[in-house]
This record gives sequence, C-alpha cells and structure tokens, in this order.
Amino acid sequence: MIRTFAIALGVAVQLASAGLCRADEPVDTARSIIQDQIAAFLNDDADAAYSFASPAIRDKFPDKTVFFDMVRRGYQPVYRPGNFAFGRSKVVGDQVIQEVLISAPDGKDWTAVYQLMKQPDGSYKINGVMMLQAVPGPEI
Repeated sequence: MIRTFAIALGVAVQLASAGLCRADEPVDTARSIIQDQIAAFLNDDADAAYSFASPAIRDKFPDKTVFFDMVRRGYQPVYRPGNFAFGRSKVVGDQVIQEVLISAPDGKDWTAVYQLMKQPDGSYKINGVMMLQAVPGPEI
C-alpha cells in the first residue's frame, strides 16, 4: 500500500513538473524571439528584425526598411539598448506579455512591454511593444 502511494505520488509530481515546463515554454520562446530581434537591431539586420514581426505589424509596415526606420526613430531603447533584462511575463491564451527592462544609451531606464501572438503554424511573432520610461527609485 505504501509503495503504491509512493509511486502514485511520484507520478503526480512528474505530471505537475511537466505542466510547469509546458507553461514556461511560451515564455522561454518569447524571450528567445525578443533577444534575437534585439540582436538583429544591434547588427543592423533589417531582414532578421522584420522576420519576428506579426502579420498585423507587417500590414502596418509592409516594407522591412520602413519597419526598421520606425523602430530606429521611435523605439531607440529597443534599437540600441545598453543593457536589458527580462522582467515579469504573463501567458494569456495565445499571447505572451513580456516585460523587458532596458538601460538606454542615454542612461535612462525603460520598460518595454512586448506582446507576442501565437500564429496558426504554432510560432510566436511580436505583435507590439509599449515603451514606458521607468521612474527613478529613491536616492541610494
């Protein structure tokens, strides 16, 4: 009886762990996509940067050059981050919301809130980025 319980408990723990891994999968994928797109911006690779854009973004910016210029002008902290780190994330249905904490070249801190949407083929694409300038904390 005890052995059966121990085996059942072990199976339950494995199933719970597998569920947690699956829940993290979209977040890990989203983070990888964001990192790859930032690397593309840093390398001035418009083709690669544009490849991570969702169909909705591609509809607004049907040319990779126009897209790249828009990011360069309007999203400078994303285009040329000093340092960046991932913050909170949330999975809601077929979308991942991911915070990226960015130190811009001018020394200002920003939070970029990325929205990635799952596509019909199962991949994720960046569907938008909202930039929020971080308020400095107290003097230390």
